[in-house]
Amino acid sequence: MMNAHTSARRAVKSPVKPAHARPNHFGDHLREWRQRRHLSQLDLAGDAEISARHLSFVETGRAAPSRDMVLRLAERLDVPLRERNVLLVAAGFAPAFPSRSLDDPALAAARQAMETILKAHEPYPALAVDRHWNLVSANAMIAPFLASVAPSLLASPINVMRLSFHPQGLAPLTVNLAEWCGHLLERLHRQCEATADPVLIALYEELKTYPVPARKAPQTVGADSLAIPFRIRMGDDVLSFISTTMVFGTPLDVTLSELALETFFPADEMTTQKMRTLAKSLA
Repeated sequence: MMNAHTSARRAVKSPVKPAHARPNHFGDHLREWRQRRHLSQLDLAGDAEISARHLSFVETGRAAPSRDMVLRLAERLDVPLRERNVLLVAAGFAPAFPSRSLDDPALAAARQAMETILKAHEPYPALAVDRHWNLVSANAMIAPFLASVAPSLLASPINVMRLSFHPQGLAPLTVNLAEWCGHLLERLHRQCEATADPVLIALYEELKTYPVPARKAPQTVGADSLAIPFRIRMGDDVLSFISTTMVFGTPLDVTLSELALETFFPADEMTTQKMRTLAKSLA
């Protein structure tokens, strides 16, 4: 089962922490994640139902955690599955979560679910991305929007974030470029803070170098506003979409936990009709 949430939340604009050399010992890893989550030792100890003294000993290496404790602390800190494996290995245990490729037979049901959702979303665009925003799959309604994109940006792996910001990508067609890219950058910022992924942090720094107009001062949100729209020019028309993000709700596989589906819905009747017409022409 997949959980869905709208993608219009705002991020706290604190600097993204740079990627440092990875710590060698479990206690160092634990301290880094605790500080990243802005928790004191007392806070985390209370959440994990252990004494603050014992947690302090674990962080300093004076006490060794059990496998169950590693997993419990990782869960309380909301550590991504990939990094939970890192914590386990640092504590001397085998990884608990498999990391299969998406074409592994064990993920066939999940892959079928993903493709079913993408196809069922037509005549509106939808795509799936991995943890680094590289395109995994897309429905037929994505291709028309990429007609004018530079071939170099469509070479595998296609990075959807870079595609959105690049002056040879979708940026020239995006009518509300400053607003939309500002939203994407805030979203990526949250991911960097949540995962500490050095590839995402490098992508975040790259995207900030692209020539995106400055965002205007915040305006009063109208009563009929739902979310920040994605407004893109197609021919003589400007199509407007609102987006949602779906993720697998209870993943136990690293790859599955990092997969996200981005689905776009028409924000007005004109866009609805244009997409239906476009879908018929592609059939």
